[in-house]
Amino acid sequence: MKRVEDVKKIAIIGGGMMGHGTAQVFAVAGYDVALMSRKEATLAKAMESIRHDLGFLAERGIGRIEDIEPAIARISTTQSYEEATIGADFVLECAVEDMGLKQELFAMLDKMADPDTVLATNTSVMSITEIASKSQGKYRILGTHWWNPPYLIPLIEVVRTVDVEDWVVDFTMGLMKAAGKHPIECKKDVPGFVANRLQHALWREAISIVEHGVADPATVDESLKFGPGLRLPILAPLENSDMVGADLTLAIHNYVLKYLEDSHEPSPLLREMVAKNELGFKTQKGFYEWTPETMKATRDRLLDYLARVAVQAK
Repeated sequence: MKRVEDVKKIAIIGGGMMGHGTAQVFAVAGYDVALMSRKEATLAKAMESIRHDLGFLAERGIGRIEDIEPAIARISTTQSYEEATIGADFVLECAVEDMGLKQELFAMLDKMADPDTVLATNTSVMSITEIASKSQGKYRILGTHWWNPPYLIPLIEVVRTVDVEDWVVDFTMGLMKAAGKHPIECKKDVPGFVANRLQHALWREAISIVEHGVADPATVDESLKFGPGLRLPILAPLENSDMVGADLTLAIHNYVLKYLEDSHEPSPLLREMVAKNELGFKTQKGFYEWTPETMKATRDRLLDYLARVAVQAK
């Protein structure tokens, strides 16, 4: 069984946003990282993004300027699966959300990697069991769902399958902690795991409120930003239920649950927006009208906020 303290090399398969973001996290934590993409241009852009993001963090008191180049030096790039996986203690797949592609990748990685190398997928919603179904070494395949941006959001959902061995889960939880993240264990391989199920239950209700004319999009968002959203980092739902009492929670649910959105299909409003090409940032119109300036301001505001939270958590 592999031990966290013996880990030297991490392989990241995929050089996109999540791939280079996770590579950055492991490199900063002191691990040698092999970042693999089939496209040379993707790897060049990934390294440029990593240097930019490390600079962004250092300017805000997270890390030091003088540590940027040593961290980058720990990342090697390759267009070869074999070169990436050879000698790797942990392999993280960050490819596109395509089930067939992921199944083929893991079947291939399973044959290449040493028998005690842990293989993880960063899928956000797909069944880990299904992804591993064409591989022989199902015992060492599991999910590690990172959140974007991975270098600022600490949560990692470590997702079990019915086939994964306990030591693989324990090792992965330990490695994520050693890399400075906050792993949680999802004990069953269910669609959406834990956090995405909670997130999209909220999104479903938010869209339904707009669809039925109860409030406009800005009001829905403001109701969360200036209300319950403020206390969520300190007082999450189940803590809150205990604080007010399970009896009060039951009384409220007895009354209100029947009125909440419980559709098992996407909202007709959302389908209509997509049909009209109102895709949000992609087309500058969604629930809101967007300009390049307001899109940049929103992204910058999010990153600045997450950076402030990270500094406060140190």
